[in-house]
Amino acid sequence: MAAASSLEPRPGPRTALAARGCMESRDRPLSRNSTPISAWSPCVTATPAQQETMPQSSAVFSSALGPSGSGGQAQPGRGERAGGAGASGDLVFQEGRLLSGSLEALMEHLVPTVDYYPDRTYIFTFLLSSRVFMPPHDLLARVGQICLEQRQKLEAGPEKARLKSFSAKIVQLLKEWTEAFPYDFQDEKAMAELKAITHRVTQCDEENGTVKKAIAQMTQSLLLSLAARSQLQELREKLPPPARDKCGVALLLAHAPPHRPPPQENGTVKKAIAQMTQSLLLSLAARSQLQELREKLRPPAVDKGPVLKAKPPAAQKDILGVCCDPLVLAQQLTHIELERPVTASAVSPPQDRVSSIRPEDLMQIISHMDSLDNHRCRGDLTKTYSLEAYDNWFNCLSMLVATEVCRVVKKKHRTRMLEFFIDVARECFNIGNFNSMMAIISGMNLSPVARLKKTWSKVKTAKFDVLEHHMDPSSNFCNYRTALQGATQRSQTANSSREKIVIPVFNLFVKDIYFLHKIHTNLLPNGHVNFKKFWEISRQIHEFMTWTQVECPFEKDKKIQSYLLSAPIYSEEALFVASFESEGPENHMEKDSWKTLRTTLLNRA
Repeated sequence: MAAASSLEPRPGPRTALAARGCMESRDRPLSRNSTPISAWSPCVTATPAQQETMPQSSAVFSSALGPSGSGGQAQPGRGERAGGAGASGDLVFQEGRLLSGSLEALMEHLVPTVDYYPDRTYIFTFLLSSRVFMPPHDLLARVGQICLEQRQKLEAGPEKARLKSFSAKIVQLLKEWTEAFPYDFQDEKAMAELKAITHRVTQCDEENGTVKKAIAQMTQSLLLSLAARSQLQELREKLPPPARDKCGVALLLAHAPPHRPPPQENGTVKKAIAQMTQSLLLSLAARSQLQELREKLRPPAVDKGPVLKAKPPAAQKDILGVCCDPLVLAQQLTHIELERPVTASAVSPPQDRVSSIRPEDLMQIISHMDSLDNHRCRGDLTKTYSLEAYDNWFNCLSMLVATEVCRVVKKKHRTRMLEFFIDVARECFNIGNFNSMMAIISGMNLSPVARLKKTWSKVKTAKFDVLEHHMDPSSNFCNYRTALQGATQRSQTANSSREKIVIPVFNLFVKDIYFLHKIHTNLLPNGHVNFKKFWEISRQIHEFMTWTQVECPFEKDKKIQSYLLSAPIYSEEALFVASFESEGPENHMEKDSWKTLRTTLLNRA
């Protein structure tokens, strides 16, 4: 839209932000049942040294994965591979930390031996980063070869009696792999390799069948996860994409299905009943996902605004008619952000929220992203659907805020609407929901809203200025990063589930790991994999995934969420029309744009 795009975003009456301290919690009432992040976050004086040196893996990363005897790092001492030549000669350690190694040595470091089992952080990091160098099924094939070599050595040597212990460790490695990255096995080649490895390790388990039982349980959980994923992908390909308005903003109309606990196994249930139950679960998965997608991909109602009069009838419902408490609305926004499917073995399909994002999705998009201006992956777009859908949620919320403001007829009510959203953004900040907070601020800074000078002159902008200060982009968003650090510290020492919530600004998180990936090379001059780089990428992704798995402690209000997810939003053109009708053009440029907009909409009608 040429006319609308000619209008430059203007800040209206709001003055430039002066250097402020933290959120002024002493001068305002705190959120109910919430510890403000400002109480944890020091005043914004963080130094902007963001990419100077590679940060070390934090204690959060290692402790969250559980103790493994090595403090979250791979160690050089590892039984029969610890000394001298061989794979260990191609691994470089510094103070017990694995810095680099050849790809072959790193793969051998992944596979257990009789006396060695890899650290869980190493397993996660290598499985995540290896896809940069090879597809998962190739890695699985190499793991199978190494396992076969180890088995043959044990069978030929005096340690044949320990073969069963080795097999159990291999099964444990595969279990961790299938739980952390189940969708690596949706490829037929990967599944064939998995079957080949499990067939080999079960040959030594003829006595009590414990290894076979572990493999059966692992396979059942994997099949349930893959069933949900494959059904969802097939239906996404068959059904048309969600309707979008002319600004390219999708309305996400998905509603979370009721929580269904995963089926509990009973050790006394006979084999026939177990097989029947598994078949039933797979059938239900297909049916529930079909129904969910039909609802999700139903064309959303996008209000383009009237041609000549963009004002709604006085009786039309707005956000204040649904929820007038800023804290409650902030809690419902947080609920939407954290809304997630049931566990991997459940039959409900994943929702397009932050918790549906997988670690491999993030690695895929930063590895194949053309640039920061093109978040769309050059590879398989179906694998990044959740990323794009969650990114669209941010856009939808921003446009909804702008629509709610611009559609109001009276200036007094518009002022109240702006102040309400400022309070909602502040409550989101105190909760730790930075993504919704940023979306709300972005909506109020859109040109159709920012140009409403008469309305903004009546708004008490002190609180808004503080919020904008926290999201000030200068020095690589150092103010926001300080607040995020405070929220992280609060989460680590939380006494309640409400204090565990950390929802970072998703676009900034993607940019951080993108720059980390681009600035540092994958391979060192000697041909070694730069594993120090992948330690840090893995740490950040794991920390993000930990945040997304927090159970939302707030009670769900279906009425409010239904409005947030389905309320009509104005297109960019309609926003400008509504804005100009609220406060007329002030200069020749705005007058020309306003005239062009009216003509365009009349001709279109």
